[in-house]
Amino acid sequence: MSTETTASVSTHILDTSVGRPAEGVAISLSSRSGAGARWVALGASKTDADGRCKDLPALPEGTTHVRLDFETEAYFENKQADAQQDAPANRDSGAAGVFFPEVAITFAVVPGEHYHVPLLLNPFGYSVYRGS
Repeated sequence: MSTETTASVSTHILDTSVGRPAEGVAISLSSRSGAGARWVALGASKTDADGRCKDLPALPEGTTHVRLDFETEAYFENKQADAQQDAPANRDSGAAGVFFPEVAITFAVVPGEHYHVPLLLNPFGYSVYRGS
């Protein structure tokens, strides 16, 4: 929850290759206070059955930038193991067989605002936006 002196962040992931939420993706949250400041790890969580991550920690006062790191490799490896026949083959994706093993999203924040940042994900692309 945001306050007058802090911002707040939430996210969810939709797997657009199957039209469903991406469950079990590990997400870590980091912040910094100023463009040249060091990143500080704040915590981590995993997406639930609805692809949502509802328990990210609060941002510290003075936060100006936030980074969400989505660990997508394990999700895609598990998905491949399920052998979904309607999903495209994940070929030519490197030694691990996963083209995007992680997705890092960095954005600026201001106190008093809530930032919902959804990730639309598929084996060969992704998109993010500021939601509501």
